Amino acid sequence: MRKICVFIGSRANYSSIKSAMQAIQVHPDLELQVVVGASALLDRYGSVVELIEKDGFQPLARVHMLIEGETPTTMAKSTGLGLLELPTVFEKICPDIVLTVGDRFETMATTLAAAYMNLPLAHTMGGEVSGTIDESIRHAVTKFAHIHFPACSEARDRIVKMGERPDMVHLVGCPRIDLVMEVITKDRSGIGPDLFAEGVGEAFDMAKPFVMVSQHPVTTEFGEGERQITETLHAVKKVGIPTIVFWPNADAGSEDISRGIRKFRERHEDSGMHFFKNLSAETYIRLMARTACLVGNSSSAIREGAFIGTPAVNIGSRQEMRQRGHNVVDVGNDAAQIADAIRSRMAHGAYPPEKIYGDGRAGKKIADILSQCQVRIQKRITY
Repeated sequence: MRKICVFIGSRANYSSIKSAMQAIQVHPDLELQVVVGASALLDRYGSVVELIEKDGFQPLARVHMLIEGETPTTMAKSTGLGLLELPTVFEKICPDIVLTVGDRFETMATTLAAAYMNLPLAHTMGGEVSGTIDESIRHAVTKFAHIHFPACSEARDRIVKMGERPDMVHLVGCPRIDLVMEVITKDRSGIGPDLFAEGVGEAFDMAKPFVMVSQHPVTTEFGEGERQITETLHAVKKVGIPTIVFWPNADAGSEDISRGIRKFRERHEDSGMHFFKNLSAETYIRLMARTACLVGNSSSAIREGAFIGTPAVNIGSRQEMRQRGHNVVDVGNDAAQIADAIRSRMAHGAYPPEKIYGDGRAGKKIADILSQCQVRIQKRITY
């Protein structure tokens, strides 16, 4: 039985691999090993580990590796700390394959630890282009990985062009779409006033139109986060519609965005906004299916948003050049531009679904491939 180790370092990590974890857990030829670390362990980022355990996954190890500060320096140090800690975990649990997700700093630590320990590495969501340091990490991980699970056709083609073996590049779609398919197939409701028992801020009638804001730091624009989120929040306030605002991820610059949110909240108590550290992926999807517009720079607007048809305003450079659907419009970090774009998206309403990032069956495909693929540790570039 093959042991597949999945490292979860953030809320985005978890939603991006949950369906594959479920499929691995029930596969007769696979054993799931879960390791949790970084911001997924911290209360100020929503204690994602509690959601993981609630969903029936039991972590074999917890890796505390996130250094306070959320600056480029601390992000580099956190990567190094993860690289110090993860080899000890891998040596203890002896995985047959390490499955790593996406493009975050903890992904790099996981990748380097596996590579130096001669552990086969599988990588999801590689081959995509975007802004920030994430793109550099993503392509670097591709060159370390043995098994590739790209989420869209352009990403698959790009991985092959990078010299990876075509027979090891499997276009499976994005596991996050699996959760979307499951949730919206059941229903788009399940959200009532009790939602506002969590978080802080004003409660409002969920049956009426509302906007969601999910905006993260752009690591290559460090120091601009407070100004950027302030422009976004002023734009939403200008539109004058109830709003749900999510706290940023743990990348360098997150404290700038958090500071901007706190200042805005303190100065505009009547803003009609409610603020959340974290919600379950299922609740977030239900909100996406009902919101009048998703605003910010989260990849969820591009991935899940295309599949659901959620009207979305993508701000700034963080998702630059990523393959997207008709639901997304791009604007700069300017309150007037953002407000105009929100009004335009709201006036249009929901968009036809587009299956750019998969058909909702990525998790099972990943598990089946992991159960039978043959891996050569020594990599060779193909031409």
